Amino acid sequence: MKPNHKGSAQLFQNPILEKMTRTHIAMPISIFILIAIGLIYYGLAYSLINVLEAVGFFFLGWFIFTLIEYLAHRYLFHMDTSTPGRARMQYIVHGNHHDYPKDKKRLAMPPVVSILYASAFFFFFKLFFGQFVFGLVAGMLFGYAMYLSVHYAVHAYAPPKNFLKTLWIHHSIHHYKDPHAAYGVSSPLWDYLLGTMPKRNR
Repeated sequence: MKPNHKGSAQLFQNPILEKMTRTHIAMPISIFILIAIGLIYYGLAYSLINVLEAVGFFFLGWFIFTLIEYLAHRYLFHMDTSTPGRARMQYIVHGNHHDYPKDKKRLAMPPVVSILYASAFFFFFKLFFGQFVFGLVAGMLFGYAMYLSVHYAVHAYAPPKNFLKTLWIHHSIHHYKDPHAAYGVSSPLWDYLLGTMPKRNR
């Protein structure tokens, strides 16, 4: 299907479910920046981490998020669609975005779903990082907020006349030239490292 820049997919017949698939971009960005700040504050206020640990694990978490972003986009959002169930799931999760890339209300995961994921990440990483999780997950959530900001800007605005234009070009190649390359949105780092840079840039 050729991308439609004015339309919007209908994902569910149920009007409540359908409405839940749409969100204004400011809501998830605000939610996750506030949660990130809250985690850092809690960790520092209760002496679970010190300032140096908060800063170090914050940036480690942000770095880890860039890998999660890449892997999710490559292997989950572009999952194999060999069965009707997989094809339906892939379309709900991501396929509709490729068909309607300018649908501004579907440029972010619904907050209810993303908060559940964030909670799962918190408890998972707490098993390995203990109290440092307050800095680590804060960095991951901030990374997610930055990803949402970049993704929204790339689809909603014209490319800027500065170094950030690279991200517009990179993501546009993924949408309009090669959907099996350029999986990184907020950063092309993992495309470089894992061999999925677009051929024109190799």
